[in-house]
Amino acid sequence: MCPVSVVIMTKNEAAIIGRTLKAISGFTGDVVIVDNGSTDDTISIAESFGCRVIRTHWQGYGPTKNIGIDAAKYDWILSLDADEIPDATLLESISNIDFTDTAKAYDLDFKTYFGAKQIRFGEWGVDHHVRLVNRKLVRWSDDEVHEKLLLPDRIKVVKLKGAVHHYTIGSAAELKSKFIRYAELNAQRYYGTKKASALKTYGSPAFSFIKNYVFKLGFLDGNEGFTIAKLSAYYTWLKYHRLQQLSRNK
Repeated sequence: MCPVSVVIMTKNEAAIIGRTLKAISGFTGDVVIVDNGSTDDTISIAESFGCRVIRTHWQGYGPTKNIGIDAAKYDWILSLDADEIPDATLLESISNIDFTDTAKAYDLDFKTYFGAKQIRFGEWGVDHHVRLVNRKLVRWSDDEVHEKLLLPDRIKVVKLKGAVHHYTIGSAAELKSKFIRYAELNAQRYYGTKKASALKTYGSPAFSFIKNYVFKLGFLDGNEGFTIAKLSAYYTWLKYHRLQQLSRNK
């Protein structure tokens, strides 16, 4: 087994968490689940796989992930979401890492799915993230949403073979609900530091749709590509619209 702790943040992930945990079974002896009040079978499924479950309340994405990092057995941390499943090639690549070199962080390719269909173009078509780091040098930012890893300048980022398969959305309604939640969180985050002009509120959504659907070839993904581009534009509009409302109601 690898000297790597897998940290997963959850809330009501019973529909997918079992697949993720099965994929990493035998890869590591330390899987930390940071649960934010699940009311389904998420916790019982996690415990059936031998995971350590930390029950907490919502503190934002960055702080919640850092709870898992602090509780991990190993210094090397693989950060996953409950709907992110690493393939065998990626797990083998991680197994071959020289873990004595702590001044490296590892960048992983992501393949994103809308339902059962892999999205190959548009905003989701080419995706990668640094997700394997040493906690002695790297932590998550304290942002409530759109958190990021804080990488010191001396960290060298290395690409690994293989991919994380991200089963992010099952339907258009689910995607819209997710974007509404993110728009609200971002509006609150920007309040007091940014202003939502009419140009941003109406111009940015139009540019978002054209960029993702036309320039990034989202139309080649068919109906799914159109839905993603349309709802991404809606999210952009709603984020600035809510920021305007917050500013007016201050």
